[in-house]
Amino acid sequence: MTFFSTDDALADSVSFAVSNEIEWTRDNSSPWGIHGEDIPPWNRLRGPVFPRGGVSGAVLLNGEKLMSWGDFERPDLTFSVAKTYLSLLCGLAVDDGLIQDINECVEISLPGVGFDSSHNKSITWRHLLEQTSEWEGVCCGIPDQADHYRYLSFQDSRYRSNFKKGTKRPLNEPGTYWEYNDVRINQLSLALLHLFRQPLDEVFEKRILKPIGCSCDWAWTPYDDAYINIDGITMQTLPGGSHWGGGVQISSQDQVLIGQLMLQKGRWGKDILISSDWIDMMLAPSLLAPFYGFLTWLNTDGILFPRLPESSIFAIGAGGSYTWIDPEINAVTSVRWINPSCAETFMVHLRKAIVNRAT
Repeated sequence: MTFFSTDDALADSVSFAVSNEIEWTRDNSSPWGIHGEDIPPWNRLRGPVFPRGGVSGAVLLNGEKLMSWGDFERPDLTFSVAKTYLSLLCGLAVDDGLIQDINECVEISLPGVGFDSSHNKSITWRHLLEQTSEWEGVCCGIPDQADHYRYLSFQDSRYRSNFKKGTKRPLNEPGTYWEYNDVRINQLSLALLHLFRQPLDEVFEKRILKPIGCSCDWAWTPYDDAYINIDGITMQTLPGGSHWGGGVQISSQDQVLIGQLMLQKGRWGKDILISSDWIDMMLAPSLLAPFYGFLTWLNTDGILFPRLPESSIFAIGAGGSYTWIDPEINAVTSVRWINPSCAETFMVHLRKAIVNRAT
């Protein structure tokens, strides 16, 4: 375990995290990437998954490294944290003028890529980013039905159903129903690939990772058969997570730097990598799900973590992966492979230690 601070309270916080590792096997003998409620034929991997390390993390305070622990330089799957990275890519597309208006229907600028049907043609970029698109179709070999009736633990019980995840349900008008999903986010990734007309991992590395000093030891892996042809070139369409395999492998050290970029409203030193207007839009509570912005988790009304400030911002992935931005104390924390039931307690103890250290 490596520390850049020897404060006892900070060390105790990390010890708590390390002693509450998620119960997933490290060697992937119990396949990750398959949702516990997936039903056939969607309960099989479509891309690779990889063995994992132990609990690791890093903390930045006022933009400076406070401490790190575990194998914080090891690139591991980060699951749905990748959705937040897609949102950052969408911000680049807006800044570049590739998207003129996020309230514009996707079909207008991208005809022929899955938004032409009578139901899908009214879907906007905002709908995709807020998870309210109700997109209908098959993306990367998986139909939207695979995520029907998917619910999260903190969702209002009034919106729960006795139907099993994957049971086909009637679709609502785009923009009127929130449902956390992966298929529709993969469709957003496909749309962004058509906009940039170059692999999204190359755009992300060149425009985000390298300018903020991230390592080169990372990867964004597609499903085995998720390749398309653009301008005569075969390109991979990347998933917005590791549901069904693939996804982003990145280190805790690099994750915390991406969080710092968000905390700094897209600015890094003298450079503006993403406009502050876009970051503000990412972090604005959506109407149907105030705990969610643009593929980014918010703590509005303490819905996610009642004992943390409502201003807290999160990128969250399965497997106990969290990037936590705390604007009130100007801190960013990444932690991974912690038992999700212990995540809030860890963050509360860590925050207290940081605040007490400054007084």
